[in-house]
Order: sequence, then C-alpha cells, then structure tokens
Amino acid sequence: MSSHSTPGPLFRPYQKLIRITIKGKEFEIPENNMLLRGFQYLAEENISYGKFCWNEECQYCRVTYDTGEGTQSRQALSCKLMVQEGMRITEIATEIAYCLRELKLNEPKR
Repeated sequence: MSSHSTPGPLFRPYQKLIRITIKGKEFEIPENNMLLRGFQYLAEENISYGKFCWNEECQYCRVTYDTGEGTQSRQALSCKLMVQEGMRITEIATEIAYCLRELKLNEPKR
C-alpha cells in the first residue's frame, strides 16, 4: 500500500459553464465552484502559482462584486464565494490581477 495520497479533481463536478463579467469583460467558468477556482479555470497555471492560501487567511483573493444590474456591491474572498450566473466582478486584488494578466483585463474593449 502506498503512503501517498491521490489528489482529487481540481473542480467540483459541473454540468455547464456560466457567464460572469470580470472588470467589464465576459467569461465562462464552471458552475458549482468557488470563484477562485473559476479564475483558475481561466488561467490554470498562473492561479496555481499565486500566493493564495485557499482558506481565508491571506486575503490575497479579495474581490468586489455584484450579482447583476441594480444589486448591491459587496466584498468577499473569492476562495469562499460560490459563482453565480451573471455575477459581475468589478475590483480584484493585486495578486489576482497579476495571475489573470493574460486575460488583459485592464485593456479597453474593442
């Protein structure tokens, strides 16, 4: 018997991708997952190398979001925030921005 454990799947089971907006750009990520896992779906290696603790201690994954037009803006840690269809992420922590740099979130839409 091996003394090594086998890692589980990276994402929770999902049936479909849902649409969210990050800083004005639309993306599709797996439903039924935490937002930080959704970010990892978009930038798998970069998020993996980020300085995230995944358990609320580091605060490097803080976001400001709302759930659609006319809803209240809130702050949360993306490692504990379940994704929702139509979620709009308006501000992201510096560490997330760095890890998602390939998505060119700060460039104007064409």
